[in-house]
Amino acid sequence: MDDPRLLGAYLLFYWPVSYAQARQALGELPNRPRQVLDLGSGPGPLAFAALDAGAKEVTAADRSKPALALARSLATEAGEALATREWDPTRKAPLPEGAYDLITMGHVLNELYGTGDGAIAPRAALLEQVLAQVKKGGSLLVLEPALRETSRALLKVRDVLVGKGYAVRAPCLFRGNCPALVKESDWCHAERPWPMPRVVEELARAAGLHKESLKMSYLMLAPAGEAWPEPPPGRLFRIVSESLEGKGRQRYIGCGPEGRLGLALQEKHRTEKNERFFKLQRGDVLSVTETEPKGDGLALDDRTEVRVVAPAGRGVPPPPSPSKESP
Repeated sequence: MDDPRLLGAYLLFYWPVSYAQARQALGELPNRPRQVLDLGSGPGPLAFAALDAGAKEVTAADRSKPALALARSLATEAGEALATREWDPTRKAPLPEGAYDLITMGHVLNELYGTGDGAIAPRAALLEQVLAQVKKGGSLLVLEPALRETSRALLKVRDVLVGKGYAVRAPCLFRGNCPALVKESDWCHAERPWPMPRVVEELARAAGLHKESLKMSYLMLAPAGEAWPEPPPGRLFRIVSESLEGKGRQRYIGCGPEGRLGLALQEKHRTEKNERFFKLQRGDVLSVTETEPKGDGLALDDRTEVRVVAPAGRGVPPPPSPSKESP
């Protein structure tokens, strides 16, 4: 990002997109971070998202001096305190020192260590180094493009880290190898509605890009030694597809503790208890009751109760605390 023209173009288009993506993902954090490190920050969209999410001390680290200078200028204009550090992972530069409540990496990982499966191990190793600087109870947030190749690569890195005992805070409810990797044609990404800024809309239209919604792949990891989040009771699934509406029925792909399954409900079985199923968004986490196995998924019917336990962009709540018995 040393070219001023490219930096200006990034500021007009990709900066607001990356900022909005980060704000969505940060909505799933279990705790509000105080100290944040944004690795591969560019001019700081994720750093500013962290500031607006309540962070008090934010450091942006990047290999581009002009990008860091722009980030500092934006912070000064906004009246925010932003520290900057130079960090070039392509030269195996050490990470900035310190321990952090949150470390973010936005659209960085896919640019490192080449392409193909040979890049997976070094990317996972880098994330392990980064996780070593995350405080207990903190998180590492990795954002990547929602393309099939970049999304699947992130899922493969996920599987390496899960295999080493790391826990995923979001979006995964399944604790084994990612079931979206079983078929080469599958991948997993998030999509959120977005009131697009006018300048982004005009640039997208001129460039022939589709930005009607925010699309991204993301992974929120806990530091070593922390357990997976304990979900609330119920049979849970995160919706990982768009609506697959067919003749007389509504269908989605859901992924939960038991794996990746199709979920279908016929219109004739629509009731007040399952009405919410017909209005789900990708990323919603729901609980369902009374299902029947059918094909490679589950059939819901008029006995089924559907409840959204966490809308897209919000963290899954923990189980309720056990009530104390009266003496």
